[in-house]
Amino acid sequence: MSRTRRPGPQPGTAMTSSPWILVAAGVVVMVVLLVVAFGSVRGRRTFPAAGPADPVMSLPHVPLTPTAVSATGPSPVAATAPVVPGLSPRSTVLPARPTPAAPTPSPRGVARPVLPPPPPPAPPPSAVTGRYSVMSAFDGGFIGEVLLVNTAPMPQGWTVRAVFPGGRLVTAWVEGAEQGVFRFDDGVFTYRSGFDLAPGQSVPVRFHIERAGTRPVSCTVDGTPCTDR
Repeated sequence: MSRTRRPGPQPGTAMTSSPWILVAAGVVVMVVLLVVAFGSVRGRRTFPAAGPADPVMSLPHVPLTPTAVSATGPSPVAATAPVVPGLSPRSTVLPARPTPAAPTPSPRGVARPVLPPPPPPAPPPSAVTGRYSVMSAFDGGFIGEVLLVNTAPMPQGWTVRAVFPGGRLVTAWVEGAEQGVFRFDDGVFTYRSGFDLAPGQSVPVRFHIERAGTRPVSCTVDGTPCTDR
């Protein structure tokens, strides 16, 4: 008997009759793609967002040792304080002293205030003192006197000055001594000595005044006020 050969299964017929093979193949392809994508993502390097850089935090700590320069060349010098990486090392050059600012000139056209000169010192008290008194008074006039006394240990000259506003001088003299020089201008009577008073000596200067009060506005001997007696 001759056998009849059955036709074998066709390739397309096997794929059609077994759908799970297609599903398994698709799953394998997807897994391979995911593995490839994951590997490529991990291989990439990400960088942080740009921002203000902190030289202390972003740079590694590298100890620096400053060197001192000598005649033979640079030699290591131990640092007295830690040096921050990224910053310049400490300088051994002293800072220059600030130059004082020049005075600003005053603008043109602006006058500076002029200070008045100090007052002259007061003259020392006269060694010759004077005491004023009225010898006699009558209708229309009087006779006044300034008694002079030298308190210095040496001979002294003197000048009597008395003010009688509106008055008129008739005459003036020194009693019992050499006469001096006198004048009367605008109510001011002045008598300058014709001799020097010896130490402790006294002499009266007398004058006849009309049309004025018996009390002078002022009376001085060498600038020192007279006293009353």
